[in-house]
Amino acid sequence: MAEIELPEPQELEEKKREPFTKRVALTTAIFAVFLAITSLGGNNAMKEMLLAQQQASDQWAFYQAKVIREHLYRQQKQRLELDLLEKESLKPEVKKRYEALLQETAKAAERYGKEKKDIRKEAEKLEHERDINRNKDPYFDYAEVLLQIAIVMASIAILAHSRSIFYFAVVSAVLGALFSLNGFLLIFRVPFFHY
Repeated sequence: MAEIELPEPQELEEKKREPFTKRVALTTAIFAVFLAITSLGGNNAMKEMLLAQQQASDQWAFYQAKVIREHLYRQQKQRLELDLLEKESLKPEVKKRYEALLQETAKAAERYGKEKKDIRKEAEKLEHERDINRNKDPYFDYAEVLLQIAIVMASIAILAHSRSIFYFAVVSAVLGALFSLNGFLLIFRVPFFHY
């Protein structure tokens, strides 16, 4: 079995004092802050997407109920119209009562027709909000991955004292920060991120 050589405490103290190590450590802390912000944005986008979907589903169920009621009132109105035509020899007070009921039924059907339009608009607005948050989510996911890679690579750069690994970490962090910013603002669209 291969032996692992642990650094001496003096070596660690020397490394801690080196400017490269300090710069990389500070940069890694900044990467971690970006990661925390990105994670929060991704969680919020997902929560908002799920909430908007639930609310849209509720609105569509409400819309469907209004459509059914409107349909029932329209059927009742048609039935009353047929009854009036069929029973021409009704007493005037009964006929008056039929006509009042017919008007009341027509108003109810019209009211449900108007209400369902408002409910439909609200449901479509919620679906749009859901879609926006669904489009934001992949950018946050990829940003988190890139920022985590940047943190790991920066840590390796400290241990290996490698500037090239550190530059790789910086590039990864910059890409992660761009994706994170795009998750908040949706400035650009990467086609394969969307389904």
